[in-house]
Amino acid sequence: MALALSLGARGLGRTWPNPAVGCVIVKGARIVGRGWTQPGGRPHAEVMALRQAGDAARGAVAYVSLEPCAHHGKTPPCAEALIAAGVSRVVTALEDPDPRVAGRGHAMLRAVGIDVTEGVMGAEAAEANAGFLKRVTRGLPLVTLKLATTLDGRIATASGESRWITGPAARRAVHALRMSHDAVMVGVGTALADDPDLTVRDMGAGHQPVRILIDSRLRHSAESRLGRTAGQHPVWICHGPGAPTAAREA
Repeated sequence: MALALSLGARGLGRTWPNPAVGCVIVKGARIVGRGWTQPGGRPHAEVMALRQAGDAARGAVAYVSLEPCAHHGKTPPCAEALIAAGVSRVVTALEDPDPRVAGRGHAMLRAVGIDVTEGVMGAEAAEANAGFLKRVTRGLPLVTLKLATTLDGRIATASGESRWITGPAARRAVHALRMSHDAVMVGVGTALADDPDLTVRDMGAGHQPVRILIDSRLRHSAESRLGRTAGQHPVWICHGPGAPTAAREA
């Protein structure tokens, strides 16, 4: 299951609105298939692992970091795919709280005689997919606050001249955080003062998070770094009803 969780983590920040799931298929003492949810949320992890396993999946054990889906969406249910492949046992970390699943995937597997074990490394799986779980169960996004301060609680000098408070290791950790999130958000004050890119850099990222700017009166310039790169990586600007009409139409 630890490997399934590790594989699932590869999809964090890239699978919205679906969860980032990992799947490992084991036959005897040999891994015959592995997969994770692909960018955009499909194909699902189980499908990727079953493709790799091929006929070796028959009689094998599938380790999945989230209950296999049981509903027909843009793709058929993963529970049906596991049944068709002939796996003998499925081990999962979490029940999927999505009302379209919510135990139905496990029930489908058990109904045809497949042995199902639940709750293996459940706490770790819940932490890995905290964003998905919070959205499904509470209708809210998971927000991670990134804040760099000095020991006395300052973020810059009185003149605003301070550029780096943290060191290279901390800045790299921030880019790793960006890569695992769906979006990065700043207020217009930060955008005007720092002119940030808000992209993932030096991490080999093939995907960039959505960049969100809170700018109630649309004071931010289209000539900023965010404005100049909007054609390459998406920027969402949230403004208030008092924003000038000319700025809205620009």
